[in-house]
Amino acid sequence: MDELRDVVRSYLTERRDASWRAFAHELGVAGLTVPEQYGGADAGPAEVAVVAEELGRTLSPHPFLQTAVLAVEALKAGGDEAAMARLLPAIAEGFVTATVVTSSDISLKNGRLTGKAAYALDGEIVLVQVDGHLVEATPTRRTPYRMMDESRPLVELAFEEVEARPAGVVTGRARDLGIAALAAEQVGGASRCLETAVEHAKRRHQFGRPIGSFQAIKHRLADLLLLVESARSAALAAWLSPANAAIAGSYCTEAYLTVAGENIQIHGGIGITWEHPAHRYFKRATSDAQLFCPPRAHRQRLAAEELFPRVAGVGGP
Repeated sequence: MDELRDVVRSYLTERRDASWRAFAHELGVAGLTVPEQYGGADAGPAEVAVVAEELGRTLSPHPFLQTAVLAVEALKAGGDEAAMARLLPAIAEGFVTATVVTSSDISLKNGRLTGKAAYALDGEIVLVQVDGHLVEATPTRRTPYRMMDESRPLVELAFEEVEARPAGVVTGRARDLGIAALAAEQVGGASRCLETAVEHAKRRHQFGRPIGSFQAIKHRLADLLLLVESARSAALAAWLSPANAAIAGSYCTEAYLTVAGENIQIHGGIGITWEHPAHRYFKRATSDAQLFCPPRAHRQRLAAEELFPRVAGVGGP
């Protein structure tokens, strides 16, 4: 894992402007979990988490989350051999991007798709989850949003009686793995915020001393370290079960928001300037908090699926 981390970090540092196709093809990250028979590495969640964390550290706009995680896992879980044979090889090579969308405003009738998906992650291949079916369809229109967080572009996808090609059935696994990958990204971003806060606290002097030597700053940084490491533990466990994914979705989101905000405060005046990157991490943390669902929704899901059934089993019918 350390070797993979070093390779990805080095690549993202030295080739910041590299295209997705170059990044995915040269490092093989798009096909990490694609089965070998379709040209992938058949790796596991641990490798995905390493790449996601490194992308989060640099606020990379690469479509790893929707392509290598959501789309690949949706196709694998969907179980349609023809669809996997048609789509996975190109995805694994990095030749195309892909995404998965779900919207109550989309309907499937007579093999044709109609409706809109708002605030969706974009991809050249669009897989739509509708009425328990996973289908591939070409949007009639793609309308980009002007986002506060420019590092994660979102679009509105419109479908007007477009042909839908079967691609499998819908399971919750792809979404849960997407939440787990996002949690790893959030840990990477929060970790980088903590590092820059510590670096600033060592360099910045007041009253002849580094501000990091003051007790208030020491305690604040210690609290942030606890948050980051706790979030890392939650993210590592997120792949194990839907409940763990919900825990990570809630905890890592709030940890990232807190660390990104405190990073700005510790930097003081320079932290709120446009030139300093601190605001970019706070924007990413804010947009991440709404990407799948907010922390409160994760907790509600956890309560409904894990707590209430157990209570009913003990004391109710």
